[in-house]
Amino acid sequence: MRLISIDPANIESAYCVIDTETYKPLEVGKLPNKELLYILQQPFAKDAVVAIEMIASYGMAVGKEVFETCLWIGRFVQAAETAGAKVELIYRKDVKMNLCGSMRAKDTNIRQALIDRFGDVGTKNNQGYFYGFKADIWAAFAVGVTYLDMKGRG
Repeated sequence: MRLISIDPANIESAYCVIDTETYKPLEVGKLPNKELLYILQQPFAKDAVVAIEMIASYGMAVGKEVFETCLWIGRFVQAAETAGAKVELIYRKDVKMNLCGSMRAKDTNIRQALIDRFGDVGTKNNQGYFYGFKADIWAAFAVGVTYLDMKGRG
């Protein structure tokens, strides 16, 4: 199975292509949304999955960027489904509980939980499991790991 996990945003979104057997990130990056949308419009194998972090309301006021991100999530879902992929929406609360066991977890806690589980970031001369990961790519990988963990329990 091919898994693409996405941390969406209003202008650029992070993504990871993950080996579903080993959880190894095969390709990671951050692209302008129009470029990622184009990729998602390409035909997928029948067993392909696109896992996208979904926005949830927690009663707090939000800005224009959140609503624009919601629009992009919808566009990504439609493109991937039309191209033949199965789409799964993963909520941030599920990522926090899966990786950290607490709803209070922050991005730094999630990053550390991934390092503890899979290995070091490394350096240019001694590249670790997460070499090349930056900011939102951690979140995209966490979405994919949570999807795979939840699928295994289902």
